[in-house]
Amino acid sequence: MNLPAKFKHIMILTGELSGDLHAGHLVKEIKQLNTSIYFSGIGGIHLENQKVDLFYNISNLSAMGITEVLMQFGQIKKAFDLFKEKLRENTPDLMILVDYPGFNLKAAQFTKDHYNIKILYYITPKVWAWKKSRLKKIKKYVDHAALILPFEEKIYKKACIPSTYVGNPLMDEYPETVSKPFLRSTHLLSKNKGSVTIGLLPGSRKAEIKNLFNIMIKAADLIHQENRQASFIISQASSIKKEIIKTILKKSGKDSLFQIDNGPVKDIFLKSDLVIAASGTVTLEAALCCVPTIIIYRMSTISYRIAKLFVKIKYAGLANLIVNKEIMPELLQDDATPEKISNKALDMLDHLVNYENQLQIVRKLLGSKGAPKRTATIAISLLRKSYPR
Repeated sequence: MNLPAKFKHIMILTGELSGDLHAGHLVKEIKQLNTSIYFSGIGGIHLENQKVDLFYNISNLSAMGITEVLMQFGQIKKAFDLFKEKLRENTPDLMILVDYPGFNLKAAQFTKDHYNIKILYYITPKVWAWKKSRLKKIKKYVDHAALILPFEEKIYKKACIPSTYVGNPLMDEYPETVSKPFLRSTHLLSKNKGSVTIGLLPGSRKAEIKNLFNIMIKAADLIHQENRQASFIISQASSIKKEIIKTILKKSGKDSLFQIDNGPVKDIFLKSDLVIAASGTVTLEAALCCVPTIIIYRMSTISYRIAKLFVKIKYAGLANLIVNKEIMPELLQDDATPEKISNKALDMLDHLVNYENQLQIVRKLLGSKGAPKRTATIAISLLRKSYPR
């Protein structure tokens, strides 16, 4: 593509729904600062909405765990081959990587090995959890890291990697006005006395639906047997077809207990007294809404055993890591059983306000909103310093 002389080209790469969401907000903020930029890349609906010229859609890329990733190797290779082709055909002035480290670090290495392009990494790899060796690659191939978790600053400073803590982008998505304590204090939250609404968030990946959804259904049934006033809302991610959810519910024979909601997950938080969620960023979103949450996760046995060898963190949930305390109970792998989940849920229902109050500290530790805007400023700065062609 032959761009007008005044135009700059930014290529942005992401591989999952959450990354696509944050990438979309980032592109929007960059456009506010400079309207003469052409964007291309890999992403989904949120980048599409920002008129990014996508050469690969991420709908086939979401995978987690060793065996799950291996099953999608063909799609990942196809996406990477397209990336290399587009890089050669229309070399950008700046590359922005958003999350998805397995793919994006390889993209950074290939780019630096073959082209003089500045690289910005937004939502960096979870080196504090596992693969700390990735810091060496980041230092070698990334020009600047935009960090979104406060405890990452110390890690990157020690590794001598140019970086900025920009704040967490979820602070923009979840202002204080959507938190349970705020809603209670302003009398915006009203429910029938004795009724309980529990949100079920089985995840946005097909593997998560396979491993977690039936467990959630059985746990919900056990909860309902003890509390007949409990109702259940299932959050249907845009990456999961409604027919899949309906088929699993019908097979369970308990479909009358559930309502499916395909709207924003924020709607689930506003309606729910308690949430049972697959481990992931969504649990931090729940924390910012101060919704008491049980974090669960299961993956293939091989993936879990390998992960246990390399993952050296105290908690799986981001809220728990930020506070350094289990304010969201975690039931992982063999502990993620219907019985244990239902027992924990029934216990938490008697202490909801206590759990809500504990979650308020998460917002305080994350700081102020404006992460996409601050990252956009860094991107424009790097663009101005881009290598001459």
